[in-house]
Amino acid sequence: MPLNRRKFLTRSAVTGAGVALAGAAAPAAEAAGAGRGRKRAKRYELTVMGTTDLHGHVFNWDYFKDAEYSDAAGNARGLARMSTLVDQVRAEKGRHNTLLLDAGDTIQGTPLTYYYAKVDPITAEGGPVHPMAQAMNAIGYDAVALGNHEFNYGIETLRTFEAQCDFPLLGANALDAKTLRPAFPPYFVKTFRVKGAPPVKVAVLGLTNPGIAIWDKAYVQGKLTFPGLEEQAAKWVPKLRSMGADVVVVSAHSGSSGTSSYGDQLPYVENAAANVARQVPGIDAILVGHAHQEIAELRVTNDETGRDVVLSEPLCYAERLTLFDFELVLERGRWRVESVRASLRDAATVEDDPRITELLSDEHAKVVAYVNQVVGTATRTLTTVEARYKDAPIIDLIAKVQEDVVRAALAGTEYASLPVLSQASPFSRTSQIPAGEVTIRDLSSLYVYDNTLVAKLMTGAQIRAYLEYSAEYFVQTAAGAPVDVAKLTNANGRPDYNYDYVSGLGYEIDIARPAGSRIQNLTFGGAPLDDAGRFVFAVNNYRANGGGAFPHVASAKELWSESTEIRTRIAEWVTAKGVLDPKDFASVDWRLTRDGVPVF
Repeated sequence: MPLNRRKFLTRSAVTGAGVALAGAAAPAAEAAGAGRGRKRAKRYELTVMGTTDLHGHVFNWDYFKDAEYSDAAGNARGLARMSTLVDQVRAEKGRHNTLLLDAGDTIQGTPLTYYYAKVDPITAEGGPVHPMAQAMNAIGYDAVALGNHEFNYGIETLRTFEAQCDFPLLGANALDAKTLRPAFPPYFVKTFRVKGAPPVKVAVLGLTNPGIAIWDKAYVQGKLTFPGLEEQAAKWVPKLRSMGADVVVVSAHSGSSGTSSYGDQLPYVENAAANVARQVPGIDAILVGHAHQEIAELRVTNDETGRDVVLSEPLCYAERLTLFDFELVLERGRWRVESVRASLRDAATVEDDPRITELLSDEHAKVVAYVNQVVGTATRTLTTVEARYKDAPIIDLIAKVQEDVVRAALAGTEYASLPVLSQASPFSRTSQIPAGEVTIRDLSSLYVYDNTLVAKLMTGAQIRAYLEYSAEYFVQTAAGAPVDVAKLTNANGRPDYNYDYVSGLGYEIDIARPAGSRIQNLTFGGAPLDDAGRFVFAVNNYRANGGGAFPHVASAKELWSESTEIRTRIAEWVTAKGVLDPKDFASVDWRLTRDGVPVF
């Protein structure tokens, strides 16, 4: 699809990148400035609002439970709530004294976004307008940074969404692979008019995650490249200042921890927002995304200027709204940022905006009907409650489906005779397939990501190393010590989705041993695993492309891949069976031990 050129682009490069300019008349906020006998300094107060990681949440609704969303913390979510909060802030501050941004991951994450990417796709001729575009246009977003999940459905879907938005999608480090020029607008500038004073120019630089090159390699390889946030910020921030920007805000789809989940596969940092603040002079504030954390205010001192850069990350799913409150003072005809402070507002403190609810009620109803379709019957309840530390049949279901799909795909090839092993992760701690009727939403809650399936060629030794790395997920626990399951997992911050089962093998994970030496009694077909043996490894595309930095899998030979979601394959498998019975897929492949004694 050709690069989109819309009304907010005023200058085009070969790739279609451009500068986004918008003007807004705004009354000045004056306050006392100089001392007695002097003319008062002109001051102006500006508020930049920000959301991030919306992941398709328009309503405070849980499509997997078919009920209004609720959690133990009393959170509420969705753009309908966020619209109410934004309107409140605009009323308090003056609409023309505010700017509304987002830091990415917009069009993936709920059945609502899946439906309009795959079931009734926005890319079809005469297709619908994406619900997230409708909602964000109605709320009045000024600019949105690209998130890595924007690429999950391919470039065509992303470009179609981009064309439907009344705001730019920013990505200064999303470059055309051939020309190395920005493939999306790198920045956006908004001018605020101040009575009796020069205008205030606010520049917003958008940065996305280099991990896209790994996680969505199938879509972007050879088309787009994603250099590091630090180097691109160092390139663009001085340009924005030279263009007369009085305020520079970065919207970064990158966490603040300085860590990466893709190991040494890329020379860039995944969570680089604090690095950008520290290394690149000239930035006033950074809206942080990607990490799904809540950070009201984080101050990072720039190494060159000694000035603080204010960072804030609102909680994901439109549960929080960041406010950056700027105070500027006019000195020698130029505006200077005198202070910045950040704070959060909570979506649970307001009600849905009926304007947004009414706007998307039809789309919501279609998706509710879709996810409630019955596709089979379960003989007993299956749950993920203990799946992190016990071999759970519900995770075996994922592995079995993947094995069957890969075996069928490789039939008649030179690899058809090789044994198939399968990887699966306990994504959710609350997923449940109830006894009785099974719906699409039941199965969707089991596999919440839009991952697709890949077959890789692996050796026994590589599988052993893979399992050892996975076993680092458990906290080392001495034999005889009390076992608290709440503290048994997520060692060193490893998330649940980066712990893998591997089906088709037998093994023990000895959690009394140090990481790297935990896999014991590893067998295949009842005999010790042959390190030189060859296996077909059924694995999701996130892991196959290096997500989680598991060893060997990213560099292993790819035998087959597809674009159909694993979630869809699970629904097809259950539909074909009609009856979901654990005897057809469940097996006890692994267990936790301490010095050879089972933990459970």
